[in-house]
Amino acid sequence: MTKGNKISSEKGNPIKPRIEKVTINIGVGEAGERLKKAESVLKNITEHAPVQTLSKITSKEWGLRKRMPIGCKVTLRKKDADNFIVEALKTRENKIADYAFDNEGNLSFGMPDHTLFKDQKYDPNIGIFGMDVCVTMEKPGYRIKHRRIQRRKIPHRHKVSKEETMTFFSDKFNVEVME
Repeated sequence: MTKGNKISSEKGNPIKPRIEKVTINIGVGEAGERLKKAESVLKNITEHAPVQTLSKITSKEWGLRKRMPIGCKVTLRKKDADNFIVEALKTRENKIADYAFDNEGNLSFGMPDHTLFKDQKYDPNIGIFGMDVCVTMEKPGYRIKHRRIQRRKIPHRHKVSKEETMTFFSDKFNVEVME
């Protein structure tokens, strides 16, 4: 226990984790018409404007140049993130494999088809796009890691663990974690 505030206890840290952000990514590997279609799919699903992701390397085998647009992503926070998680988990029947959680408490899973979301119909002009969903978890106090003045590291006892994230999703979203 620290003096003045109850940050830690004998049985573990009582501070509950929360969702910092949800990032939805569609990688198409090329610029052009396919990328425009992927952007329209993300805009329809999330109702937010997507941002293009750029290549970091040049690769002749893959036909990539550095800073070439190869995908798009949307970052959701707060209520929008919670609403999207509910819809995404409905498409997976509220089941997540335990290997989808990493040791730092984050969650990542794939969606094979964008038409699994409600109100999304198959359009032969667009096709089918899969996407990656990444959920970043944090606890209150993580601001010290990102602030400009007096930046500090997050102590190990304050980091989000895999088990805490599994418990959070089981309690809040009624998710069944499968082994």
